[in-house]
This record gives sequence, structure tokens and C-alpha cells, in this order.
Amino acid sequence: MPTMYDLEPAARELTGLFAEISDDELDKPTPCEGTTVAGLLDHFVTLTRAFQDSARKTTQQSGGPPPRASGDNLDPDWRRLLPQQLQDLAAAWRDPAAWEGQTQAGGITMPAHVMGCVAVSELVLHGWDVARATGRDFSCAEASLEAVHSFTSMMSAPGHEAGRVGLYGPVVPVPDAPLFDQVLGLSGRAPDWSPPAR
Repeated sequence: MPTMYDLEPAARELTGLFAEISDDELDKPTPCEGTTVAGLLDHFVTLTRAFQDSARKTTQQSGGPPPRASGDNLDPDWRRLLPQQLQDLAAAWRDPAAWEGQTQAGGITMPAHVMGCVAVSELVLHGWDVARATGRDFSCAEASLEAVHSFTSMMSAPGHEAGRVGLYGPVVPVPDAPLFDQVLGLSGRAPDWSPPAR
């Protein structure tokens, strides 16, 4: 039986974070180069749907990668949609069957237990991106951190360079740092990132 991770802690953290974001923060830059807060929120709308389908192993809307995140595409109803979709996402991955066999998301097929770690990673890393962009704290549960560390470590190992393209930037060395900072570095993020001065 593969290791199952609970997406609820990360979903709950994001729901609280998103509730605090004001409209005038939507155009702020994030650690994801060229992507604003609104763009990441658009990405969250897409990924929460895609990873629900992945957990349930239902047919995807498209076999290819998702469209590039853009604030221009952000659903005006995102404040209502995202909390519900995060809750539905956590519920979908609570089913043991979600972690078994193979599944697909964004045009990529992989073992379901790895895809579950990808889902946790998306929530945690992009949650940190939004929190950092808006000057807010971000908390990551120990079990969530374990899942993200498992995936980012795998993607940083020799032989996975091609898989990082479009997913993570080059590894940022952060020796002698807390595990969460190390995970950020493995994902190509600088833990001390701050918005550029305007």
C-alpha cells in the first residue's frame, strides 16, 4: 500500500490565505517569474480541478498541458470557487484508491502515489509563492512537508533534468537550513525572495 498524504492541512492553509487577499494585491509579482498573484490564483483554479480528476482517474478535458496561468483568465468568482475546490480536492485524495495504479494530469501519466505528492507540492509551493508575494506567513504541516520533500528530492536527482523544465528552476543551494527552506531550494526558489522594489 503506497503512502497516503492528507491534503486537508494544505487546503486549509490556502483557504485562510486566499481569504485575506485584497483586490489591489492581485497584480503583485510572485517568485514565479512573470506570474502575478492573480495568475497563480488562476493556476490554482485549474490545478484543483485537474488533480481532482487525477485522484478519481476520470477522463481529462484535454490530453495536453494546462494553459499558461494568467491573471487575465482568473474567474471573477474565484473567492467562492477556490475554497470549495480545495475542499473537494482534499476529499478526492482521501480515498485510498486515489493512490493506487496510474493516473494522469496535465498530459503526464505517472504512478498515482507520485501524482498525489505532486498535488501536495503544488498546493504548498504555490501557497508559499502567494504568501511571499503578499507579505504573509505560510505554515506547512509536517506530513505535507514530507510529501513535498519526497517529490522535490526525486526531481533534483541526476537523470531528472528534463522533467524539471517548465516545472522548477535550477536548484538553489540552501545548506544548513530548515527542511522547508531546503525544499524551496530544491524547487528552484530562494527562501529569502522578496518582491522587487517598485
